[in-house]
Amino acid sequence: MAEIETFSIIDLHPTPADMAAVVLRGLEQRPRQLPAWLLYDQQGSLLFDEICKQPEYTLKRTELELLQKHANSFCAQIPANSLVLEFGAGSAEKVGPLLQALSNPAYIALDISARHLQEAGKRLQAKFASVPMQGICADYSRALELPLSAEWSQRLRLGFFPGSSLGNFEPAEASAFLMRLKQLLGPNGALLIGIDQPRPKAQLEAAYNDAAGFSAAFARNLLLRLQRDLNAEVDPWGFSYKAEWQSEQQRIAMALVSNGEQRLQLLGQEVIFKPGEILITEYSYKYSPKAFQSLAASAGWSSQQRHCDAADSYSLHLLV
Repeated sequence: MAEIETFSIIDLHPTPADMAAVVLRGLEQRPRQLPAWLLYDQQGSLLFDEICKQPEYTLKRTELELLQKHANSFCAQIPANSLVLEFGAGSAEKVGPLLQALSNPAYIALDISARHLQEAGKRLQAKFASVPMQGICADYSRALELPLSAEWSQRLRLGFFPGSSLGNFEPAEASAFLMRLKQLLGPNGALLIGIDQPRPKAQLEAAYNDAAGFSAAFARNLLLRLQRDLNAEVDPWGFSYKAEWQSEQQRIAMALVSNGEQRLQLLGQEVIFKPGEILITEYSYKYSPKAFQSLAASAGWSSQQRHCDAADSYSLHLLV
């Protein structure tokens, strides 16, 4: 009988002091903008799970269908005993088809929310009892040294970056991130990545501003988190939520808009929001297949496989 593994996490989450420094730097920008990873504390992660269930937000369902349909094709090019590194694992619901298709894999889930990661990892470990697993709570958007055992360090690496999360980076930052992944995954590594593509404006804006209001609650939770974790003084309900397609940049801009003059106080510093001033909570860039492959090539990757949905609105790319 195969040995039953247990799931544990290594917590490398930024300290409150580091978080506060990130927040203050973001509030100095124009427009003011905070990094997207701050959205994903335990409450934010739960709200995002609800967003993924909404009828307007089809990305998760589409991606899971593609993975179930094409996992064997993707994994046919991946050697046995490989280590799967999932960046932004969230609820860890998408990696299952890969773990089923691979021969004797090991798995590392990286995510910024420790509690959410622990719960998701335990569920996944129960489903794949014989697969060695490890969670790492960290800001994976920055340079990262993986605390791997000698045995795991010898495995070839398959990076898995679903959810079109690359779109949260500015294009130059996305290229730099892909370069870092190239170093992290090694000369024989591969990367399976999900990319959302441009679609009609109304469809995109609805996906990021669902009728049930989970997208708005997700954005507002960012300010609630500043209150909870950093003792910030701010009125989260003094802001409205807006999701807008910006065609020139090929991105959705998600923002909290000040309903009147607002004051945010953090570590003795005061930031004043004028009426109508925005706080960008995240961007989501959309890439055509040609634009993404060009971006990947600029970071030293080449495309081996691409599979898309019937509407060619979302695609999975296997890069080497």
